[in-house]
Amino acid sequence: METIALAEVAAVLADPSRATMCLALLDGRAWTVGELAAAARIAVSTASEHVTRLEETGFVARVKQGRHAYVRIADPRVAELIEHLAQHADRRPITGLRSSVRVRKLGFARTCYDHLAGKLGVALRNGMIARGLVDTGSGLTLTAHGHDVLAELGVDLPSGRRRPLLRDCLDWTERREHLGGGAPAALLERALAAGWVERGHQARAMRVLPAAAEPFATLGVDLDTLEEPVF
Repeated sequence: METIALAEVAAVLADPSRATMCLALLDGRAWTVGELAAAARIAVSTASEHVTRLEETGFVARVKQGRHAYVRIADPRVAELIEHLAQHADRRPITGLRSSVRVRKLGFARTCYDHLAGKLGVALRNGMIARGLVDTGSGLTLTAHGHDVLAELGVDLPSGRRRPLLRDCLDWTERREHLGGGAPAALLERALAAGWVERGHQARAMRVLPAAAEPFATLGVDLDTLEEPVF
């Protein structure tokens, strides 16, 4: 039965259009079917059929807001699965300047579903541990000092227990861990709202803004030591 289930999951992502749509949704935002159709370069009607298939297999969920309907990744576990599969796809050799620039931008800072990844994400994990905001003694835990610092920065931590506040997530460009979980997701939400970072022109790439220097320093990250590629 496990073999059959695995084959069914693989079949869902074997279609290039569905795979493209899932990769687009990895930026953590909710997309309309029309936007997904444009990303996959297919007709809206065809995209709608693909979304139905993805919804039936638990990859995506539809969200209604007023008259509009949106599509997003069903939950963080699905995002992790797609991210891990994407790691293998992105291990192909770089064949041109555009590919090289793309990898450098994603390698510096990007979203990994709903949290920061790349050099910036790894530096954030290391910095928070070094500052005593995160303890690694018996698994990753946010210390009392960490709670206080995030609160001072205006980060609204989730109160539910359906998802751990912190977990390690292997970074496919850095080959080291960055932080995933509810706390890093809340931090990214705050960083976007406060203008510390913004989404780049390339899907999932993030651009660090000057206003990020002070709050990220509080989190143990010296942005001057990180070399950001030109957008």
